[in-house]
Amino acid sequence: MAVVEELLRSEADGTISFGNHKLEQKAKVEDFEHAGDLLKVKTFREITKLEKNGMFLYESVPGTSVVGFLEKENGVEFTVEGAEDAQITIGLMEDTEYEVFVGGSSIGTMKTGLSGKLSLSVELEAVGEVSVKVVEA
Repeated sequence: MAVVEELLRSEADGTISFGNHKLEQKAKVEDFEHAGDLLKVKTFREITKLEKNGMFLYESVPGTSVVGFLEKENGVEFTVEGAEDAQITIGLMEDTEYEVFVGGSSIGTMKTGLSGKLSLSVELEAVGEVSVKVVEA
């Protein structure tokens, strides 16, 4: 997998790819239209953040590159790449329990609070990239 040079793009399969964890300077793309929504991404080596219609959707510390990000009615899935292990926060439905899969294996269930945010850690330093899938339990 390679970084997303254009910072944010629509894929032929309806997913989006975003972020560039190799940038030394902050970069952003605003008002990117995808499937009737307006997306905004801010990214560089320290943080990657994605918003949809002004609402929080994804954040990673340090920055990551994400390919095949797909929102579904019952969760999200994507592949994430980074140079270091990352803490990822995803915006989902509030007060809902989700099962989280990293690298194809379940790491258990997590419940969102009133903010609808779910946080997880992914080990990227040794492997470079990993798949993440979050589905309503």
